[in-house]
Amino acid sequence: MSRYGKKKTAPPPPQPGWAVYLRTSSEDHQKPELSRARQRSIIDGNVLNHSEMPVIEEYVDVLTGKTPNRVGYQQLLADARTGKFSHVIVERADRFGRNDTEALRAIDELNDFGVAVRFANSPDLDPIDPDDRILVALSFTLARRESALLGVRTRGGQQAKRKSGGFISYAPDGYRNVTARTDSEKRSDLGRWDKWIEQDPERSKIMREAWEMLLEDRMSLQKIAEKLHERGYRHRSGRPFVEITPSGKRKANTSSLCNIFHNWTYAGWVVSLKNDVLPKTQRGNWKPIVTTEEFERAQEILSRRKSHRIISSKHFYLLTGLVFFRHADGRLGRLTGSTANSGRKGGGTSYYRIPGAGEVSFLCKAIDSAVEREIGCIQIDPDLIALIRASYTREVHERVGHMPPDEHTQMQLMLKQIDEEEARMARLLASGKISDAVWDSLWMEWQDRRQTIHRTLETMQQEHRVHIDNLDLALEIITRMGTLYNGLQRSDQKELLRQVVERVVVDDTRKVTLELRTPFAYLKMLVDDIRRVNTGTENTVERGREATKNAGSVSPDVSPEQRLNRAQCVSTTWIRTRNLPVNSRLLCR
Repeated sequence: MSRYGKKKTAPPPPQPGWAVYLRTSSEDHQKPELSRARQRSIIDGNVLNHSEMPVIEEYVDVLTGKTPNRVGYQQLLADARTGKFSHVIVERADRFGRNDTEALRAIDELNDFGVAVRFANSPDLDPIDPDDRILVALSFTLARRESALLGVRTRGGQQAKRKSGGFISYAPDGYRNVTARTDSEKRSDLGRWDKWIEQDPERSKIMREAWEMLLEDRMSLQKIAEKLHERGYRHRSGRPFVEITPSGKRKANTSSLCNIFHNWTYAGWVVSLKNDVLPKTQRGNWKPIVTTEEFERAQEILSRRKSHRIISSKHFYLLTGLVFFRHADGRLGRLTGSTANSGRKGGGTSYYRIPGAGEVSFLCKAIDSAVEREIGCIQIDPDLIALIRASYTREVHERVGHMPPDEHTQMQLMLKQIDEEEARMARLLASGKISDAVWDSLWMEWQDRRQTIHRTLETMQQEHRVHIDNLDLALEIITRMGTLYNGLQRSDQKELLRQVVERVVVDDTRKVTLELRTPFAYLKMLVDDIRRVNTGTENTVERGREATKNAGSVSPDVSPEQRLNRAQCVSTTWIRTRNLPVNSRLLCR
């Protein structure tokens, strides 16, 4: 009896019989039935024709083995739990899945249900046997490597096709994709099929009319969409150029037109910025709808209209994405920029507000000014920077300067496991169960894993150096930020805030608080206990200099916590502020 008084029901014994699993990757979508027929032939010839057990069910998937979310695969696992069959047969291990962790876990789960997994290309291989399991895991590794190499070859073939003027993607509106068998001269380079694009006789006329209306420079994109809609034209997908909303409002689909007018394909050029194929460097092997001169003229028109829209923008929201409102219950709500009565003379009044909550709004001018005061009130005494750096350096050494013992032990254990795996495979190589080529491939993988672990060890041991560099940069930024902020352009002020400030929080009293990014937040933590900071005096500076001299000479009997407390005790001399009528201080709250 179980602890809850109910007896655990054992899974039903599996019914003797075979479950056949056939998988065709998504790359084989041209003729998946041929791939399945080949898999069935190998399975029948190597296993099923020599077995007395019947075939109970066949499961089929047309999807990559990198994901376990395959309908047939999941149904196979579900039927195995009910004892529907006793054996599963696949052509080879990577047909079961290319994710070795998921596939081996599923094999172990099937074994718990009493279901055995076999591979037609190696019928005697038992994935549960320790030695055979190494070979199974090796097949998954090689399959994953083959997939990566296939991706490299595919990308290389695409780049070669671009350089020869070919088009490798779905044809834009006005063109159509054409596929035909490749002749013997091209087969070695491009495979069995040759693909290209050509003008669609019907759609190309519509696209030409749209380009002509733009080149006349008399109609906006919205009016062009309206004109095409009046002529009864639609997008290739069937979507109208102008849609009527349920409220009766007309909505022109100008985004698709904008994409068309920026596509160099219509001018007959192959362009791929991601693959370093720049405009006007490679001619395409298709007939253009517009000339290069017409295309460049269209870009000038669109650019002029865009610049006009930018100039007409009257408001710049400094804190977009950074400013939040703290509700009475502590929740934070993001504030967005909004301008009331923007059509009036002067452009209206800009606010930071929560959409849909009109009572939560703050004048942009007031919040931006408060942020400026917060930044301007902070100064660091240059004479005391050495003390901050010394205390920070000491604590970094105490906290992250040395690798935790358990993590170091785990890394060493991983290296030991690689050595043991190499020794087992050496025995299989000596017995002739694996080839020299397989051994060479495995040896390279072991070396890569060893180098990765060694690099991780070195990185963790040197991590404190990065923290020190971050501190130096943070001190330099804070030292200069108060004096330089007002002299920066608004866009540069916004970028500086994004580098230093995590968020700007405004409460219902309109008090502004700056929450800082690392390591600025760490400096704030060091001086969290400061309640009032006086302007620098000779005694304060002398105490700070004396503390700097003694910062590195801490008795070994003192615990890390005592050292941190001692550093905080003298922290009142680190930072001084101007006597401004602002309650909040950037680093002294």
